[in-house]
Parts: sequence; structure tokens; C-alpha cells
Amino acid sequence: MIGILIIAHAPLASALRDCALHVFPDCAAGVLALDVLANDAPEDSLQQAYNAMTALATQEVLLLSDVFGATPCNVAQQLGDGSRTRLVAGVNLPMLLRSVCYRHESLESLAARAHAGGTQGVMPVGSTAPQNQTGTRHASSHHDHQQ
Repeated sequence: MIGILIIAHAPLASALRDCALHVFPDCAAGVLALDVLANDAPEDSLQQAYNAMTALATQEVLLLSDVFGATPCNVAQQLGDGSRTRLVAGVNLPMLLRSVCYRHESLESLAARAHAGGTQGVMPVGSTAPQNQTGTRHASSHHDHQQ
């Protein structure tokens, strides 16, 4: 299984992990969170991130960060080696839940599913009945487990 490390501004990383464990309590060992505090030195966050990756004890790691270009994402980029890790920025709960569901797939496939889960989980919701709302609808033959 691929490990998942969430690196985000405090307290988002831990909050997302807690939500994932609420839905999938058996994923605790494979999903870790690193909350980056506003006054943390980037090199300290990087060391904590290396420690977290080691604690996952997996060959491959999907890195999820909150905002591209911010310190948590920059730390995650420094962890990436291009072969054992993939980084997806803009983490949200649908992205994380989708990632947890597909940890058994290849790292490339998991990163693609994370991206799809994150983007498909964001949609405008109107005040009308759900069947009358506009938005992307999946074909009935499409079998992704949408959270």
C-alpha cells in the first residue's frame, strides 16, 4: 500500500486526517499529517516531514499539500524524488477520501485519482432539488467511488 502524508498549515493537516479516520478508521497507519505552524522554520518542517515519511514505512508516498507555493507545499516539494513520491497541491476532503480508497493502485494512478477526487468534489450547489442542479454528471457505467 502507498502511504499518504498530508502537509498543510495548522490545523488543516490533522483535521483532514481526523476526518478520513472518521470514515475509514482502519487507514490510520497509512495516513499521516504534518501541521506547519506559522512560526515554524522551513528546515524544521522539512525534518519533521522526513520523519513522518520514515514512520509511514512504505516504498511510495503520496504527498498532499494545501496551497501551491506556500511553505507546506515547498516542504513537500523538497521531499519529492520523482520516483517514490508524487505531490498534489490543493488538498481537500474529497481528494483525501478518494486517495485512501485507492492506496492499492500504482503511485501514478493514485496521484491522478487524488486530483480527480479533489476537483470532482468541488461543485456549486443550488437551492433547488439535486436532480435540477447543473454540474458534471458521470455516466452510469462510471464506477469511481465518489465520497
